[in-house]
Amino acid sequence: MSDARLIYLPLGGAGEIGMNMYLYGYGPEGEEEWIIVDTGITFPDMETTPGVDVIMADIDFIQARADRLLGIFITHAHEDHVGALGHLFPKLLAPVYCRKFTGYVARNKMERTGQDPEQVNVVGAWPHQVKLGPFQVGFMPIAHSIPETSALVIDTPAGRVMHTADFKADKSPGVGEPFDPDLIRSIAGDGLQALVCDSTNVFSPAPGRSEADIIGPIRDVMREARGLVVATTFASNIARLRTLAQAATDAGRSVVVLGRAMNFMLEAGHSTGVLDSFPPVVPVEDMHDIPRENLLVLATGSQGERRAASAQLARDSYMGLELKEGDTFLFSSKTIPGNEVSVGRILNQLSEKGVTVIDDSSDRYHVSGHANRPDILQMHDLTNPKIVVPMHGEHRHLSAQAKLATEQGRTAVVAPNGTMVDIGGDAPEIIGYVEAGRTYLDGNQLIGALDGVVRDRIRMALRGTVTVSLILESDGRPVDGAWVESLGIADASHIDGGLDGALEREIDSDLEEANRKTLLSDEALELLVTRACNRICKALAGKKPLVSVMINRLELD
Repeated sequence: MSDARLIYLPLGGAGEIGMNMYLYGYGPEGEEEWIIVDTGITFPDMETTPGVDVIMADIDFIQARADRLLGIFITHAHEDHVGALGHLFPKLLAPVYCRKFTGYVARNKMERTGQDPEQVNVVGAWPHQVKLGPFQVGFMPIAHSIPETSALVIDTPAGRVMHTADFKADKSPGVGEPFDPDLIRSIAGDGLQALVCDSTNVFSPAPGRSEADIIGPIRDVMREARGLVVATTFASNIARLRTLAQAATDAGRSVVVLGRAMNFMLEAGHSTGVLDSFPPVVPVEDMHDIPRENLLVLATGSQGERRAASAQLARDSYMGLELKEGDTFLFSSKTIPGNEVSVGRILNQLSEKGVTVIDDSSDRYHVSGHANRPDILQMHDLTNPKIVVPMHGEHRHLSAQAKLATEQGRTAVVAPNGTMVDIGGDAPEIIGYVEAGRTYLDGNQLIGALDGVVRDRIRMALRGTVTVSLILESDGRPVDGAWVESLGIADASHIDGGLDGALEREIDSDLEEANRKTLLSDEALELLVTRACNRICKALAGKKPLVSVMINRLELD
């Protein structure tokens, strides 16, 4: 098809870190067939998205073309790549493809949202390929901080594309396949049409370190600690969990795992065969029978999550276990940008208990799962792409990788979320833009970011609310007086009846002076009451609240 285009279109993950979702399309304009790479989530915060459970990409664009959606490919089992699968699947209804470990997690996501887990198809690693329409897609093993991460090799009539997913240049990752330059070079051949590449650590100037580099320092911590040791890391990093557990076992400590996420990931590792060995784990109910100085607790919550085991141990206790002066708490993780406050809260709470805290400010106890700048350049050299498309990073990360590529004489394009790029020619061409918004999971409902639900919630939090109930005769005359309840506004206790009493009196006074036309119009009454509430609340509390007016009119028999 001479008029066919090879399209790259990110809906999430390009211009931000998290919520990854990328589309690839091929065909004539308006007739393209599509595949999705990853269906990830990001997490809300109380400042901008209070009450929201998780955040996903807006899929309106691809949902409108679901009849031409051929499949969904998941590169690995991190939440920012697979977490939205079960929630979005009913709107997409396309088969899902991934490797065995990722499939275990993906099927769990489907089951928990009431979807058919059999829609998740487990496929083998390269050279196996899935053929869907104009696409042939293979899973190339690559190192990351979770097992069986795969770059996707996407063959199209316009050439071969490699979508790296998250990766690091680690030849000794502990669990999972190593970074294999020879395999990458052989797949790239004389050069790729396009390399779509992880940008997360582009500002880190030194080559990335291996998981093997931190085994010694972790052994030292376990050997030198005197009291109870608690260690936290990303629950999905089962290579790290094994390193921590083995170091503790070698130091004569028993191992307990606290937290659903960690236990699930270890179960997934054992069930799929990627975790072929792990030290014995003591049942939680038996941990109180073991002397504190002989115990390691692996706890969830490395990012300060309030309900996770780490936060509960720092605040008070968890399942009867309390931290004491002389215990040690090891953060074998980096704090994700945006989580500094919640992690800092835990650090301070641990300090108040007299617990020795070891964080990773010295870079001794954690290595990143993402490629640093020299490793990104190595990927460019190994694949020799005609076009470099940076992804997985904020805009500054994308721009920095694009600059690296152009400095090496390659062609690159910065394409944040919503940017539609034709990558099938000698140079990338931006051919359009689509709305790349967000979808919120709020309780059990999916809502749009612009639906107003969260906006109203923020307004209530900032300004408080006043609810007013009015009962009127059929001719508009008030029956008794207004009833008022305010929430989230400081009470005027120095006034008779407090704030609510002052509001009721002001509304009643305004109703007495209102003309018949106003009293017979619900719209005019709402405006009268709202103005009265704003006037009194501003004078007494310095706030103009969100006002809700309930009008009940009596009818003659």
